[in-house]
Amino acid sequence: MTLTTRLTVIALAALAVVLAGFSFALYAVASEHLYRRADDRLTAALNVLVAAAEVKPDGVEWEPAERRLLVGPGAGGDGVVWLVTGPDGRAVDRAVPADAADFLADAATHLRETQRPAKKVRWQEGRWLVRQERVEAAKPALPFVPAAGPEQKFPALVVTAGTSLEPVRATLRELAAVLVGVSLAVWFLTAAAGRAVCRWALRPVTRMADAARGMTAADLGVRLPAGPAKDELADLGRAFNALLGRVEEAFERQRGFTAEASHQLRTPLTALLGQAEVALRRDRDGAEYRRVLGSVRRQADRLHKVVESLLFLARADADAGLPGREAVDLGAWLPEHVRTGWATHARAGDIRVETTPARADVHPVLLGELVDVLVDNACKYSPPGTPVTVRVGPAGSGVELSVEDSGIGLSEGDAARIFEPYVRSAEARRRGVEGSGLGLSVARRVADAHGGTLVVTSVSGKGSRFTLQLSGSRDAPHVT
Repeated sequence: MTLTTRLTVIALAALAVVLAGFSFALYAVASEHLYRRADDRLTAALNVLVAAAEVKPDGVEWEPAERRLLVGPGAGGDGVVWLVTGPDGRAVDRAVPADAADFLADAATHLRETQRPAKKVRWQEGRWLVRQERVEAAKPALPFVPAAGPEQKFPALVVTAGTSLEPVRATLRELAAVLVGVSLAVWFLTAAAGRAVCRWALRPVTRMADAARGMTAADLGVRLPAGPAKDELADLGRAFNALLGRVEEAFERQRGFTAEASHQLRTPLTALLGQAEVALRRDRDGAEYRRVLGSVRRQADRLHKVVESLLFLARADADAGLPGREAVDLGAWLPEHVRTGWATHARAGDIRVETTPARADVHPVLLGELVDVLVDNACKYSPPGTPVTVRVGPAGSGVELSVEDSGIGLSEGDAARIFEPYVRSAEARRRGVEGSGLGLSVARRVADAHGGTLVVTSVSGKGSRFTLQLSGSRDAPHVT
């Protein structure tokens, strides 16, 4: 089922419930009103009829002339039929259609016998509402003797009035038919219009789906047609386009990473194979073999570093944490690390270490790798005899470690991308300085694993300063 169909079905189901509830409520209110109005009309007619019976001390006198002017079939068509009977049940007067006489007489007898003032009685095809009231004299002077004449007095009169409910039922049937017809018309019109509106509203989703189905790994530059609107669908399109941008960037990096990795691995491997092939062409003396093996070892060391760097960069972020960190006084650790690792380097005399006691939670081995990368770059990209300064000390609530040189520096564009894998400055490539472009990527990953930040400030032709900022150790004493 499509989204358009689901939305349409839900909307139509809700509309059906609303229309049914409204129709039932309106029908119930109209029914109550019509039945109450019929009852009120019957009660008013009965009151008029009762008022026509004049109660005197010696009996009740019925005045038919005055009464006929007020209610009955000949008085405005109010639909009321009535019957007046004496205490013995004989009819005194009536105003009923000929075909309703027997019904009203039976109803009067039944109501008198059960002594019920009002009851709905079914007659033929209709329903009748009947009311009755008994009018009695206080103390009749003479016993009742039936007689004819306008001045006849009765000890009591029973007035019965009825009205047919068939007009009410007919009106309610018409109302029900109108409600059903209007509700169905509204429902079907809404179904047609609602489906069209849903299709129009979801058209951006359809376009985005068509565009997504046409995307391939070979063409990641395609984007979804988000449109200029500021609604949820446009936000979805823009968010998905941003995701596609990140995916495209990741694919491009992967392509570059694969190409550069194959190049970086192929170069030392080619050198190794070439050295071995040259050494095996003829017999050589021991010094020659030692020279070849030394070259092979250097190429193997380079290959080992490249492989280790690639493996480190390929680790998932979840595996990059350092659970074995320990609190270290970097002010004491840094000079010892530089002394043992760089004492035999050709530029050992140019390396200067400036320290202030500062404790941080670090992984000493990986932090040493980071320092070695920064110092090695500073030595490679600065002229011999210029200082390479390594500093460490407290900075606010944390620790700051920096390596500064006076070398070729970085342009603004190179500095922005220098921590990406295989990125090397244009000046370094122009000068042919040996390097893989992985060192600073590894250093940035080590900094991230420590929860720190590694940044560079550089001026082209004047040198660079790489700064590592770390959080202070929780075991460090509070200084005020």
